[in-house]
Amino acid sequence: MFKKFVIADSLALGMSLTPELAAQTHAPGWLWLLLYGYALRLFFDFSGYTDIAIGLGVLFGIRLPENFIRPYLSTNITAFWQRWHITLSDWARFYVFSPLSRSLLRRKPRPSKTLIIFLSQMSTMLVIGLWHGITWNFIIWGAWHGIALFAHKQWSDETRRWYNGLSNHPWQKRSWTAVTWLLTFNYVALGWVWFLMPTPQLALETFGKLFGIGG
Repeated sequence: MFKKFVIADSLALGMSLTPELAAQTHAPGWLWLLLYGYALRLFFDFSGYTDIAIGLGVLFGIRLPENFIRPYLSTNITAFWQRWHITLSDWARFYVFSPLSRSLLRRKPRPSKTLIIFLSQMSTMLVIGLWHGITWNFIIWGAWHGIALFAHKQWSDETRRWYNGLSNHPWQKRSWTAVTWLLTFNYVALGWVWFLMPTPQLALETFGKLFGIGG
């Protein structure tokens, strides 16, 4: 309850991004702070409700699964989706990603492995986007994460040997972990712009202000 009714609701009082504040704010630095506030507000709001449900379940002898496991500490987008809204992610993986992947593998001629991964990941994230609402912004938000998941898969496959070699260089590995965490968190935070804004036009205007373009 503390996360929802104290932290999340406090952030909602002018300390997190809204469409109205995005329209009124022109300083990029302040807009970034509001965006980070919104990212934190979403986490504490959603995970707070989950904690309440888990607590009520315990009272009635029902064990409910954890739904958020420190997602903003993820060092890549794949790990983020293994920690954020876990029940939804698992549902989409089971009912969209796996069946679609198997179907594509059975096709004759079989598409390339890269294409199968791209179509499966993109379709899964588009479904997750549409689960939140049938709007262009939710579709774009789903595609935003679908592209990132595909890119991370390709990157990790190509750099696995190099990354494993970092085990012999602790400081380099720590530095790389810090960099990947920073990139992941900011990519997810920027994605919330699509999630929050009611239209693509307003989202694009907000992106422009965040990076000092226009506004």
